[in-house]
Amino acid sequence: MQSRTRIILGVDAGTTSVKTVAFDLDGRIASVSRSSVHVHRADDGSAEADMAAIWNAATSTIAAVVDEIGDAEIVALGVTGQGDGAWLVEADGRPAAPAALWLDGRAHARLDDWLDDGRAAAVHAATGSPLFAGALPILLDELLSADPALRDRIATQLNCKDWLRFKLTGRRATDPSEASRTYLDTATGAYSDELFVALGHECIRDHLPEVLDPQSIAGTVEPRVAAALGLPEGLPVVVGMVDTAAAGVGLGVLDDGRGYAILGTTGLVGINHASRAEVRSDSSIVLATGRGAQVLESMAPMTGTPNLDWVRATLGLGDEDWVVVEKQAVAVPPGSGGVLYLPYGAPSGERAPFFAPDASASWLGMSVTTTAAQLLRSVYEGLAFSLRESTEALGIEGPLLVCGGGSESDLLCAILADVTARDIVRQDEPEVGARGVAMIAMAAVALADDLRDAAQHLRPSTTTFRPDPLRVALYEEAYTLFITTRDALRPHWPGLRQLREHAGSAASSGSPIH
Repeated sequence: MQSRTRIILGVDAGTTSVKTVAFDLDGRIASVSRSSVHVHRADDGSAEADMAAIWNAATSTIAAVVDEIGDAEIVALGVTGQGDGAWLVEADGRPAAPAALWLDGRAHARLDDWLDDGRAAAVHAATGSPLFAGALPILLDELLSADPALRDRIATQLNCKDWLRFKLTGRRATDPSEASRTYLDTATGAYSDELFVALGHECIRDHLPEVLDPQSIAGTVEPRVAAALGLPEGLPVVVGMVDTAAAGVGLGVLDDGRGYAILGTTGLVGINHASRAEVRSDSSIVLATGRGAQVLESMAPMTGTPNLDWVRATLGLGDEDWVVVEKQAVAVPPGSGGVLYLPYGAPSGERAPFFAPDASASWLGMSVTTTAAQLLRSVYEGLAFSLRESTEALGIEGPLLVCGGGSESDLLCAILADVTARDIVRQDEPEVGARGVAMIAMAAVALADDLRDAAQHLRPSTTTFRPDPLRVALYEEAYTLFITTRDALRPHWPGLRQLREHAGSAASSGSPIH
């Protein structure tokens, strides 16, 4: 009798969607299900999500995948998801409030105070990462200030993937990569007593979950949940990692000195170090990986694929398929006719490899002979220049593995190879974060000798984009101009931001403009 196909489930709960992916033990995707989730935004800067809705999205995708794979044997489940924010849970397991997400801006004004009085420095000293408005310590202060009664409702802080794992197993826990963005000392791997004291947050200590090895089994799916979703009773659920770190695992980037990039809504460039002592920048994000003293140092520039979505719509190509749009950019020779694009189109400015909340996008070098296709290609090149700056800041050498929606563009990968003068290696299969936690699960249930062995089993094929020496030389000149002109404009960004705000106020007032 033929044996049943063994399956590992990877759940990836992102900011706008939740996905469940079924992998067989050779790394092939057997089934995928996605469900959108809504981000609730308000004029006060809040960005929230309904935690129950995220759980419902996860259960619907798990059930859909289970139904599609039929009689396959599900042997383990891993969960990853978005990081940061405040995901507060009551003692009875209900959400204490809507989840405040990583992009919540309510604490921006408070951030200035923390920068002035040393509390931000205390966070950086313990965690190794700069503070921002969506990080738990400062966001929690903001939430409790607005709703003091919330303090009495909080039993546990659980990040997104930890919330879903809790709902699956009943276990309240986290891993070092998530805890690194709260109160963890990333040099020691333990919560920092000094940080609790420096922030006056001693009372928060008891509300933080225990920190477990990412490759350990947090528990098994509760019987009532298993019955509802069609999962086998006793199915082990591993601890897992935050999505950016899980993506590195999914790419097989496990060794010290290895780097990778995520080309998504925002960019991310990361490199593994043997210890925090090797971290190169004060502006990078540092995550403990749970693999000994190893840390992942990363930069997350805001210069992501929304720049491409914007130029596509602005040039009147919004109804065209991306394949058609990209053909126009491919037809333009490298250098875009001398046009440079500064890809700082995010309303919140830039955060890596430099911090500039007033940063804005610009086209430079245009004339009346500039074509729409040249403008289009220049945006691809501007994104590549920005990513090169981050890879150099982190000291990444050798081939760069890439994933994310932007990596599906052959043009962007080819330009990135020429701009960085290195091989760009793209994974041929999607769902890298889910694949990463599936690898972790495979190792945890001893279906692989260790995590490296699991990565070998589940890693898909890749495509390599190699740099062309002639284009490398041209882009070297363009990159120098990109940095020089960008830095010359930086002092004027606050004024440009102010002008934009004044222009917006004038337009909304309805006053005639002469």
